[in-house]
Amino acid sequence: QVQLVESGGGLVEAGGSLRLSCAASGRTFSRYAMGWFREAPGKEREFVAAISWSGSNTYYADSVKGRFTISRDNAKNTVYLQMNSLKPEDTAVYYCAAAPWTSEDRYTYNYWGQGTQVTVSS
Repeated sequence: QVQLVESGGGLVEAGGSLRLSCAASGRTFSRYAMGWFREAPGKEREFVAAISWSGSNTYYADSVKGRFTISRDNAKNTVYLQMNSLKPEDTAVYYCAAAPWTSEDRYTYNYWGQGTQVTVSS
């Protein structure tokens, strides 16, 4: 069992930066691949980024590649999403999730956080 709690969301102007954190409970955090997804009003939840259990492999949606960076600290049971050059279209609720293997498919993920709101003003 893994419980996930996101933090770090907020309101930022276009071009600005935010860093999201996702703190996990449980001693098995390092066994899970981790992902970030987002859901904008009226849209499906979409993949943003994923990282392997060791942190050696990362994957990004084309829409965020070059602007967002996913990382993890297994000693702190935490995964991060550094978001730079934010755009209004990045506005969404951001969720972290845990999966048995790295995937862009949300249905692979067994555990989800409650989400954190990111709003980017133009």
